[in-house]
Amino acid sequence: MTNDQFKAFSPTIPTDPGIYKFIDTEGVILYVGKAKNLRNRLSSYFGEKKYQLAKTKVLVRHAHHIEFMIVETEQDALLLENTLIKKHQPRYNVMLKDEKSPLIYVCIKAERFPRVFLTRKTFRDGSTYFGPYLHKFRVEQIIELVRKLFQLRTCNLHLSQENIDRQKFKPCLEYHIKNCAAPCVGFESESSYNRKIEQIKNILKGNFAAVKSHLKEEMQRFAENMQFEQAQQMKEKLTLFEDYQGKSTVVNPNIRDVDVFAIADDEKEAFVNYLKVVNGAVINTYTLTLTKNLDEDRETLLTYAVQNLRERFQSNAPEVIVPFPVILPDQVDTTGPRTSQSLESEAISTDLEIRRTGTVVITIPKIGDKKKLLDLSEKNVQYHLLQKRKQAASQTGKQTNAERILRTLQADLHMEEAPLWIECFDNSNLQGTNPVSSCVVFKNAKPAKRDYRHYNVKSVEGPNDFASMEEVVFRRYKRLLAEGQGLPQLVIIDGGKGQLSAAMKSLRALGLEDKMTVIGIAKRLEEIFFPDDPVPALINKKSESLKLIQQARNEAHRFGITFHRNQRSKNFIKSGLTEIPGIGAKTAEKLLQHFGSPARVRAAAAEEVEKVAGKAAAGKLMQYFSEMSDDGPSTEDRDASMHEPED
Repeated sequence: MTNDQFKAFSPTIPTDPGIYKFIDTEGVILYVGKAKNLRNRLSSYFGEKKYQLAKTKVLVRHAHHIEFMIVETEQDALLLENTLIKKHQPRYNVMLKDEKSPLIYVCIKAERFPRVFLTRKTFRDGSTYFGPYLHKFRVEQIIELVRKLFQLRTCNLHLSQENIDRQKFKPCLEYHIKNCAAPCVGFESESSYNRKIEQIKNILKGNFAAVKSHLKEEMQRFAENMQFEQAQQMKEKLTLFEDYQGKSTVVNPNIRDVDVFAIADDEKEAFVNYLKVVNGAVINTYTLTLTKNLDEDRETLLTYAVQNLRERFQSNAPEVIVPFPVILPDQVDTTGPRTSQSLESEAISTDLEIRRTGTVVITIPKIGDKKKLLDLSEKNVQYHLLQKRKQAASQTGKQTNAERILRTLQADLHMEEAPLWIECFDNSNLQGTNPVSSCVVFKNAKPAKRDYRHYNVKSVEGPNDFASMEEVVFRRYKRLLAEGQGLPQLVIIDGGKGQLSAAMKSLRALGLEDKMTVIGIAKRLEEIFFPDDPVPALINKKSESLKLIQQARNEAHRFGITFHRNQRSKNFIKSGLTEIPGIGAKTAEKLLQHFGSPARVRAAAAEEVEKVAGKAAAGKLMQYFSEMSDDGPSTEDRDASMHEPED
């Protein structure tokens, strides 16, 4: 959607609160947002914004049209936005990412005489789930406490009333070691068992006071009935429970039930720390990771996280402590343990800022115990952010010297992209004989030796580096185009302006002059030449990018020289022994490896030559050498004359 299209559309946009949707040409929702003033919010996506993120620009470019819906209040807009995001999962909305640790839940099974156990999966079967918990050891402590406080069954028997009446089951070992009250044989009633389940739910919800009260009442009842042994058992359970409660971090018994949130963010991600406080004790903590897909502000991110975390952890705390205002939908119980009057009086005494959102009270503390609680949450989230940065830094460090060097080279040569694929060309000949060229390839700043290529120059006679470079560059990239292999980002020509101009002739003939960055490097002053620019560029001699260019140049020179020497050796063999009738290249190579030169072959005894080359080849050699001694110069003189330079 262009700016002109939006200008024509904007007068029809209301200034009321509501939600808006960016939709592409196929009708897919790309982004859902909310606004207090729809026209103002949508206008912020268009026009010239200097600091607008690239992702926002991509969203606007891909959007075909915008739809909106007005609501009565901003709170309604927030609730509707949340519903639509969950339903449509738009590509550009905030993505939630759980940490790598698997989440664990405590399940109270929906059955007669419910079992209580740990699980990693939840099902919609009517069972009650508590969690999620991040640390298995901590959850196991909770379950162990529950089993010591209350005798629960662990079997999966179908305890219907009919089966119990028919005495289908027998007490197991758990009953005899006093871990179960044996409801399977009717030793415990369903109502008594369910009362224990209710107390377990209170423990898992953090309602410690109700559990302690229940245990004290049971202890008192047993004592009044002269059941001192059972009373002692209740006392031991009460002591165990108080020990467990003492392990929690007690903030302040007067704070009661609150949810605490703090946020820290960087350019790409935001982290929201959640502390669940019940009756003054921190009973759960969790850090949520949010990936920024657009330029969301911290208020939007925190609002989204608070809703998600309260829903995920099934929190109905009537008070939320945050560092700055957020707006929450009306989604919790109106029956809180504290009245609005008591909250306002507390605000006066502790310098709090109170905001109401439906039945949830938003508290922004300035001093006092609640501020200390918020500081604790902020400390945790800042530490989490620091850890993430350290991990990212260590991963970046492993990745790279190569990446750093390529970025430096990109900047030095003013390239549009980093040169991940580099090729370098060099020519090699000896006074025009055996002209060859080499092409070496570097990928990710390292030699890719499997991709090296050498060339015999075919169309050039004599020492002509310019023509040789023109031929080889043309052959190289004509083949790459024909095979559809792609093209390098950077081409280096070993030589000055002449060789670079010759290479550019071939690239222009192939229509590739604008597809790659091409430079020439002169050996004497290590000057860098660009096509059609007579003034060379100088890169700092200590620069890593220049060292990479020099490494590619030296590798091309080494590879070319090695190939040139091999070709000269082959030609030497061909120009000497292989011209003798009946002597092939393999036989000549054997003789040269053994004797060292054609002259020594001629001077050797026939028997020794026969041992190396065989009887037939030795006979032909002896006959040839005999004829040469009678009719003309020796083989040694002839070979020497062939390699004298011409005048």
